[in-house]
Amino acid sequence: MSDVNILIGGEAGQGLQTVGEMIAKALVRSGYEVHVSQDYLSRVRGGHNTFAVRFGPERLLAPRESVDVLVALDAETVTRHTARLTSRGVIVADESVDTDHPRIFKVPFKSLAPKPIFANTAALGVLASVVCEDLSVLEEMLAEAFGGKGEAVVAENVKVLRAAAAWKEAHEKLFECPAPSPGHAGRLCVNGNEALALGAMAAGVNFCAFYPMTPSTGVALNLIAHSRELGIVVEQAEDEIAALNMVLGASYAGARALVATSGGGFALMTEAVSLAGMTETPAVIVVGMRPGPATGLPTRTEQGELWMVLHAGHGEFPRAIFAPGDPEDCFHLTHAAFDLAERWQSPVFVLTDQYLADSTRSVQPFDLAALPPVAGPLLDPDDPAGYKRYAITDSGVSPRAVPGLSPALVVVDSDEHDEEGHITEDHAVRVAMVDKRNRKHLGLAAAVRPPVLTGPEDAGILLVCWGSTKGPALEARARLAEQGRSVSVLHFSQVWPLDPGQFLPHFSRAKSVVCVEGNSTGHFAGLIRRQTGFAIPHLVPRYDGLPFTADYILAGLARAGLI
Repeated sequence: MSDVNILIGGEAGQGLQTVGEMIAKALVRSGYEVHVSQDYLSRVRGGHNTFAVRFGPERLLAPRESVDVLVALDAETVTRHTARLTSRGVIVADESVDTDHPRIFKVPFKSLAPKPIFANTAALGVLASVVCEDLSVLEEMLAEAFGGKGEAVVAENVKVLRAAAAWKEAHEKLFECPAPSPGHAGRLCVNGNEALALGAMAAGVNFCAFYPMTPSTGVALNLIAHSRELGIVVEQAEDEIAALNMVLGASYAGARALVATSGGGFALMTEAVSLAGMTETPAVIVVGMRPGPATGLPTRTEQGELWMVLHAGHGEFPRAIFAPGDPEDCFHLTHAAFDLAERWQSPVFVLTDQYLADSTRSVQPFDLAALPPVAGPLLDPDDPAGYKRYAITDSGVSPRAVPGLSPALVVVDSDEHDEEGHITEDHAVRVAMVDKRNRKHLGLAAAVRPPVLTGPEDAGILLVCWGSTKGPALEARARLAEQGRSVSVLHFSQVWPLDPGQFLPHFSRAKSVVCVEGNSTGHFAGLIRRQTGFAIPHLVPRYDGLPFTADYILAGLARAGLI
């Protein structure tokens, strides 16, 4: 196995995320491919958390269950995870930890870190030496991280880093490190939330409202970090109801607006989703899924909110739902969501989950020059006096002017209305308006992104997946292909609308079709059956709050008797 899986374990507040993020970014700068995943409890301090950094010379698609380097910031980590160590695995732990494991570095952290505040830097130095990371890269990163606190603070951290690395170098070398691949320098290290925010910024977002809720808060925080330089207004609303209504108000006034929330918060937004449908106001809505019902497992992952997002809002009106599978998808699909929302004057959803939101990957810098333009409102109607906000059109899309930017009178109402926007209870007008709004669904359906097939057209097993299950499914396919098995993956990055012509032929050619998704009842498999009549015969579900891995999928296929 050419890649290495580092698992850092400890309590919330011990700094395992700091150590993990530092080593991950340093590895990316050194030319490695990286995949980071987190498992944390919903508490500020205490509890058992882990931060996994998988790295190697080739692209990595998913978490790995086995561990090569176990960094234990507390004794519980050794107790919980030693059984996961591979035959080449090593443990890095404080000298006080009671274990007789033969491959362990018992580190005198108290003597290496003169003050408790430097304990994480000491752990970073030992870990860097174990995995053969260039200390100069980490020294550069420490200067970036602590430069604002003065040269003395940077110098103290560098001193501790070097001392810790030197301590490890004086001990037996227990671990062989893979060499990075040439040509991988210059990559970004981003998680799903960061990539979403970058995609929104590339689309010209200038308003975001949110109410903090794991795991989507990071989207808004990343927009806040760049708000001054890019002119983005970010408003923390008093609740989720207000957040989406603020976005609709900003969009009505001409802004490109986004709201970021999670399942419990989105439940409060459904009336405003319906308002967007009636007023035909563009809105991009990011929903970071997590296990429910109610508060459920607030810091874990699941794909249990597809049906809610698909049906949210009373009445009938069109929408589109994207489900990115990796940070690159997060960037490009969020950018596309703004264009689609504006073109069809409908709410467009971007569905992520905790795993994707918090999972960091190494990616190529995004090519902003290659992005298509994003549609915008009508700024100067040809006939302002005769302007009709809801004019009946063949496409269902009416000219959307911005109030105050032209002499045109823009009338918008949440009641049923006529072409000019005035309230009406005329039955014939009602039918015409419902038909007009519904015709936009045809345009959205014509623009559906097809699922991507990886593998042979007539595979023995076809793994159907959507959203963040993409990477684990692709890795499972690759491992089976190495064994000579015929397996393909069909990944959906858009889950609504669906075009059966894009995927039913793949289903009919495969000998066995299996849906891999993170819920207990098969939301996407059920949606496909409802839309096409095709009942996917096998389901590999996961709903324990943990992300999919290739091992988990292979075990599910074995239980089904398919491998």
